[in-house]
Amino acid sequence: MTKKLIPTALAAAMLLAGCSLIPTYERPAAPVPTTFPGDPSQPAGQAAAALPWQDFFTDPRLAGLIQTALANNRDLRVSVLNIEQARAQFQIERSALFPALGLTGSGSRSSPNSFQAFDSSVGSVSSQYSVNFGFTAWELDFFGRIRALKDQALAQYLATEETRKAAQISLIASVATGWITLMADDELLEITRQTMVTREESVRLAKLRFDNGVSSEIDFQAANTAAESARATYAQQQRARMQDENALALLLGAPVPADALSGGAKGLDGIKPMPDVPAGLPSDMLIERPDIRAAEQQLIAANANIGAARANFFPRVSLTSGIGTASSEFSGLFDRGSKAWSFAPTVTLPIFDAGRNWATLQSSKAGREIAVAQYEKSIQTAFREVADALAGRATLGEEVRAQRAQATAEAVRFKLSDLRYRNGIASALDLLDAQRSLFTAQQLAVNARLLQLQNQVTLYKTLGGGWATRDKG
Repeated sequence: MTKKLIPTALAAAMLLAGCSLIPTYERPAAPVPTTFPGDPSQPAGQAAAALPWQDFFTDPRLAGLIQTALANNRDLRVSVLNIEQARAQFQIERSALFPALGLTGSGSRSSPNSFQAFDSSVGSVSSQYSVNFGFTAWELDFFGRIRALKDQALAQYLATEETRKAAQISLIASVATGWITLMADDELLEITRQTMVTREESVRLAKLRFDNGVSSEIDFQAANTAAESARATYAQQQRARMQDENALALLLGAPVPADALSGGAKGLDGIKPMPDVPAGLPSDMLIERPDIRAAEQQLIAANANIGAARANFFPRVSLTSGIGTASSEFSGLFDRGSKAWSFAPTVTLPIFDAGRNWATLQSSKAGREIAVAQYEKSIQTAFREVADALAGRATLGEEVRAQRAQATAEAVRFKLSDLRYRNGIASALDLLDAQRSLFTAQQLAVNARLLQLQNQVTLYKTLGGGWATRDKG
């Protein structure tokens, strides 16, 4: 009978521990319109999140940098370690559902109380030895408190995994943006070098005309000012370029290799084109964006926490049980007839705790409302980011075309002004104005193309692209 008692009690406890006080989870409605502004017809095609980053960033120089960053970036490494920590925490909470078995041995020797009368029939020293195998204070989860904590830890773990994906997306987009910026820096530096050569030639010509009394010193000093302005701009661009390379090196976790910036004679136009991706519907973001999924897992965790807080109002039943041997002599521990067993259930019912359980429940409910607001905000933020990127896609193409056409027109104007100035028809001010206008137009054209490329990266990122990877096999 004794051998059947403990297994029967354990089986009954496992069957009874099926109650859950976790509120039924319902996903909040997305607080955004059903379509993106200015994009009513959604083109069909492969979703950005399903497009591996190797198929989007096809330039081998950039692909190599992204591989380096994924292997070395410390922020991404921390995200991966956070996953391991969350997984371990989940295993800790889950382990409480099962009894922790252990083997214990104890021994004691004591003498009678000196204030008691001495009894010669009792030895001066008493001994007790025991060896037991069993579990101690195993809580039977009748009301689902432990399972609610386990569910909370699981949701936290899943949220951490989604956060790691979001960190990878952000890292890949940052590396791509940083590399494109460096390519633009090199193109701007080349434009400034050419401008410096042109303005130095203007200084030489103005000095020659001034020395021969053809023009005044004003023209010479104006040309000299324009040349020094170009040199100052060149120094600023050099500083910006070095700082941008330092920022990219931090993302890579390693120095930027020289071959990653080679072949840049064509500048931004030498970058292999990135494919266009369809925006889809705003509801797709709930599935595609890891940061939104992470926010939802945090909401699920907060919802499970309410179940644990509710269970605090109900009795807790714990069980201590063991089987082993006991003897007054160490040598007799394993003799026949020394078997011993114990079965000790304990029930704890909260009666008065000065409102602690009630406050815990209210805090968990407030935490769920906070998680709901954060989830909704993450959707709204994602909607705004995609809408902004779509606005850029719709307008930047025309801006690039117009800026390049302006730069071409300014180049023609400068050539004509220079020819007129050399023949004494135009003034030095006309030539300087043409130089400044050409320099500005060329820089604006590069910046517009830079924004267009960066916007393509941003759209891919905001649609959830970047965490999918093409299988190496």
